[in-house]
Amino acid sequence: MGSCHHASDYCLQNIWPALNALYRNSSLPDTHVNLTNLDANSLDNFCRDVNTCESNLLDSEFNSEIEGEYSSPMVLIGIYISIASLFCILAMALDLLNSFRIRKFWFPTKYFSLNAASITVIAVAMKLPVDLTSPMPGWIDQFGKLGSLAFMCTMMSNLMPSLASMDNKSLLANITALSILVIAIRTQVIGPYPDYVGVDIPSMLLVLVACIYLVMLLFLLIILISSSITLPTTKKILEIKYQAISKNILIHQHQQENLISTVENLRQFVKRYWIMAETGNPQFVMVSNPLSSASGIICGSSMLIYMFFMFLSLKDYPHFPRSRSVYKWSMNAMVVTQSIGVVAGSIAPLLRCFTVLSFKSFAKQNRNYFFVFKVEKYWTQKLSEWKESRISFLSSGRRSRALLHNSKKFILSFCIGFQKVVVVSCKIIGLLPIVVVIPFVYFSRCFNSVKRMLFNTSTASSNVETNEDLSKYVLLVEDNTQLAKRTMKRISESMNQLIQKAERKQHNNLLKLLEEYVGESAALNGVVTFDNDQFQSPLPVEHVNSWSLPIISLTCIAVFILDIRQARVDNLFKSVGEGLLYTHLVEETLNRESVYVNIRRATVTLWHEVEETCKWLETPLERSDYEEKNSKIPKDVIRLGSACKEKNSRDPRDIINLFAQSAEKILNEFNKSTNGEMEKENLPRKVIAANSMYRIAKTILHTYESNDLDIVEDELFTRLSGMIADIIVAFLTNIPRAIAMRCHESAIEKRGASVAAAIDLLGRTTKIIEKLERHVPNMDQDKMAHIDEWRIHLRQP
Repeated sequence: MGSCHHASDYCLQNIWPALNALYRNSSLPDTHVNLTNLDANSLDNFCRDVNTCESNLLDSEFNSEIEGEYSSPMVLIGIYISIASLFCILAMALDLLNSFRIRKFWFPTKYFSLNAASITVIAVAMKLPVDLTSPMPGWIDQFGKLGSLAFMCTMMSNLMPSLASMDNKSLLANITALSILVIAIRTQVIGPYPDYVGVDIPSMLLVLVACIYLVMLLFLLIILISSSITLPTTKKILEIKYQAISKNILIHQHQQENLISTVENLRQFVKRYWIMAETGNPQFVMVSNPLSSASGIICGSSMLIYMFFMFLSLKDYPHFPRSRSVYKWSMNAMVVTQSIGVVAGSIAPLLRCFTVLSFKSFAKQNRNYFFVFKVEKYWTQKLSEWKESRISFLSSGRRSRALLHNSKKFILSFCIGFQKVVVVSCKIIGLLPIVVVIPFVYFSRCFNSVKRMLFNTSTASSNVETNEDLSKYVLLVEDNTQLAKRTMKRISESMNQLIQKAERKQHNNLLKLLEEYVGESAALNGVVTFDNDQFQSPLPVEHVNSWSLPIISLTCIAVFILDIRQARVDNLFKSVGEGLLYTHLVEETLNRESVYVNIRRATVTLWHEVEETCKWLETPLERSDYEEKNSKIPKDVIRLGSACKEKNSRDPRDIINLFAQSAEKILNEFNKSTNGEMEKENLPRKVIAANSMYRIAKTILHTYESNDLDIVEDELFTRLSGMIADIIVAFLTNIPRAIAMRCHESAIEKRGASVAAAIDLLGRTTKIIEKLERHVPNMDQDKMAHIDEWRIHLRQP
C-alpha cells in the first residue's frame, strides 16, 4: 500500500489543482473523487487521464491565443470586403441616378461596367463565399455567405448592358475573366456545407438557398456568354443599316447646296443622326432582347429569396446577432453593406424588363412576343459561321484533319442547339413582365379612348417641329419591330433638352467681339493682312499656318500695348479664350494631317502658358522684360489681367520689335542645333510659336513703315483686334461642317457620345451660326477648313 499511498499523495498534490482549473473552464460537474480507494493501476490510468486533460487545456489556451492573433488581419480583410462592396453599390447607384437624369429608362451603364478594374473589385467583394480556411459556425456568418451570392447575382445583372460597349477583343477578355471568377465561386462554395450543421437555422434550408443562388449564378453566366456571342452579329446588322441610311442622308445633302448652313437645317440633320445613335445604341439593343428580361427577373428573384430568408432568420432575434467567426464585427458590416447592394442594385435590372413597352408592336398587342419557340437567325449566326469556317492544323494527316473538323462541327452544333435552348428559356421567362403589363396597357388604352370621346381631344401634337417622318431613321435588329410614338417623342425631346442646356452656355464675350469688329458686309481682310509672304522665316522649311496660332500671336502683342483701357484688354483676352475653344475643336475635327496635329498640340500648350502663367515661350509678359532694350520704358510690370498700366505714351514699335527679336533668337538657335535639317511635321513647340510670331511681328512693322505711318497705340490695338475677329469669323464658318463631321463616328460603341457632343456644340454656337450665315464664302468645303486656302480665295479679285 505504500506505493499506493505515495501515488495517492502525489495525485492529491498534483491532480486537484488541475481538476479545479478544468472544472472552472468546462461544463463537467463538480464531483469528488476518492483516490484512496483506487489501486495502483487505476490510479496510474487516472493520472494519465488528468495529464491528458491538462494538455488539452493548455492546447486550448494556446489555440485561443493563436486564433486571436489570426483573427486580427481577418477583421481588416472584412473591412476591405465592405469597402469593395460599397464601391460597386455606388457605381450601380450612379448609373441608376444618371439614367433618371437623362430620362433613359432602359438604364444604360456608364460607371458600373465590366473591365479589369471592376472584376478586381468584385473579386475582393466575393472573398467571403470562397473562404475555405476560416470557420464560420454562427448564423450571421452563413447568412453573410448567402448575401454575397445574392449580391453577385445582382452585380452580374447590372453588368449585362456594358457588354455592348466593348469591342470583340475586350469582350472576350472580360467575359473570360468573369467566367473564371463565377466558376471559382461555384466550386468553392460547395465545400463548406458540412459546417452548416449545428447553426441556428436548419442546415437543409441553408443548403437549399445556397444551391438556388449557385444555379442563378450559372444561368446568369450562360446568359452573359450567349449575349456576347450574339453581339458581333447584332452590331454588324446595325452597322449595315446605319451606313445605308447615312448614305441616303449625305446624297440628299449634296443635292442641296448649303443644306447644313442654316440652324434649322443643321438641327434637323443632327436629329436624324441622334435618332440613329439612340436606337442603334448597342446597349439599347442589349436591354431590349429577352435575355436581358430574363436576367432582370433572375435578379429580382434572388432579391426576394434573400429578403424572405432574412425575415425568416431575424424574426427570432430581437437584436442583430454577433459573428462567431474570425471576421468578428466586420462580418456585420459586410452583411449590412451587401444587403443594401442587393436591394438597391435590383432596381435597374427589374425596370429593364419593361423596355418592351418602347416598341409599337407590343402597344398594338402583337402576338409575336408569345411565339417563344421561334429563334431568329442572328442568335446563332456567329456560331454557324464558326462551324462552316475552315481552320488550318499543324497535322498533315488526312484522318486527323477530318477528325478535328468533325469534332469542331459536333461541338459547335451542340453549342448552336444549346444557344437556342437558352434563347427559348429566356423568352419564356421574359413573358412574365409582359403578362403583368398587359392589363395596364389595355386599361390605359380604354381610358384614353373614353377621354377622347368625352372631351373630343385630338391626339395630334401641337408642337410638331417638322412633318418629316423620322421613323425611317430608326435602327432595329428585327425588321418587323417598330418603336412606339412615345419612345420617338422621348428621343426627340431628349435632343431638344440637350440643345437648350447647351444654349445656356453660349459665350457672350465672343459674340460681343464679333458684333464690334465684324459688320454684315465685312470683307475679312484681317485673314490676309496678318501675314506677308515677303518675310521668310529663318527656318528652311515651308511655313504652315493654322487658325489658332496667329490668333494667339496677335493677342500677345495686343494685350501688351500701353495706354489701352484695361477693360478693353480684358474683354479681348476673354473673347480670344472663348474663341480658341472652338478653334481647337474645328482643327481637331477637320485638320487631321500630321503637320496640323503637331501645330494644334503646340498651340494648346502655348495658350495654357499665356493664360495661366502670363508667359510667352517661358518669357514673362512684363514691361520690365524689355526695359534693358529700351531705357525709356519705366520699371513697372504689366501682366495679363492686371490693372497696373501707366498712362504714358510710348512707341509700340519697341514692343513689336521685342517679340520679333525674341522669336528670331529662338529660330536661329534651333537652326544651329539642327544644321538646317528638319521636318515641318516634327518641329518643336517653341519653334512653331516663334515662327508664327516672327512673321506676324515683321508684317505689322512693314505695314506701317511701307505707308510711312506713325503707330498710334489705340489704332494698333483696334487693328489687331480686327484681325483677330476676322480670323475667328473665318474659322467659325466651319462650325456647321464640324458638327456634321462629329455625327459620323465610325465606331458604333462611341457613336452616341459623338452625336451628343455635336448637339452640345450646336447649342453653344446657335447664335454664332445665325450671325455668320452671310459670311460663308463660295468655296470648296475641304478648302474652307484651312486658313491658307482662305487667304488665296480672299486675294482673288
